[in-house]
Amino acid sequence: MRPSDLSRFKQNGIPIIALTAWDSLSAHLVEAAGADVILIGDSLAMVALGHATTLPVTLEQMLQHTQAVARGLTAELAQQPLLVCDLPFLSYQCGEDLAVAAAGRLLKESSAAAVKLEGAEPEVVAVIDRLVRMGIPVMGHLGLTPQAVHRLGYRRQATDAVSQERLLKQAVDLEQNGCFALVLEHVPSDLAERVQQTLSIPVIGIGAGDGCDGQVRVTADLLGLTAQQPPFSPALVDGRGLFTTALREWVDQKRIPPTTEATQPAPDC
Repeated sequence: MRPSDLSRFKQNGIPIIALTAWDSLSAHLVEAAGADVILIGDSLAMVALGHATTLPVTLEQMLQHTQAVARGLTAELAQQPLLVCDLPFLSYQCGEDLAVAAAGRLLKESSAAAVKLEGAEPEVVAVIDRLVRMGIPVMGHLGLTPQAVHRLGYRRQATDAVSQERLLKQAVDLEQNGCFALVLEHVPSDLAERVQQTLSIPVIGIGAGDGCDGQVRVTADLLGLTAQQPPFSPALVDGRGLFTTALREWVDQKRIPPTTEATQPAPDC
């Protein structure tokens, strides 16, 4: 799968399915499930590393997890999902040169074929333009942007007319500066449909309704592994409950002392 394939999906009306992975095991599951895109999201800071937000994860950690995800894929290279890696906080906000170095390292030292970054401020747009000109495919991300949690929180974004027009303009700016796709998170569904109809690049939603060109979800949320579920991503199964119960039953079985009969020496013949 290549970034250009997603545009073909949109043109042909084929829904795009993206799931996150953070290690070789989760990558194998997501590939087997048939995802078109595997996102090594900075959500792994919370899912795999135990942080309260996505902010602490480093570029080095994102690289290591991306390498682990690649090792979990078993299909022929041409048949593998598209690997997209999040650029972590402060890897692209401090200037174009640092952003190119960070994104270039991810693509050079792993099997990632693209990077994703958040926002559309003028500085971010300039970074996107530079990355694309350097041959690095970029996926944009608007709406709820977790790296801005201290400013925006985790609440729904673009709920009034002014902010909706601003987001629509930002989406157009990202497309014009070379993004091959856009993630739209936790915004009203009617706004998401406007963005989808306005842009020629695919719009992949999460908590943005069904009018997008595809959907992306944090796999751990769908599997019920996270302690708190986002309101727009209910668990498909109670993973925490199922696995905890199974492991507890095994532990309890192993705590049962062996019977006296089993521990007595065999009689002499």
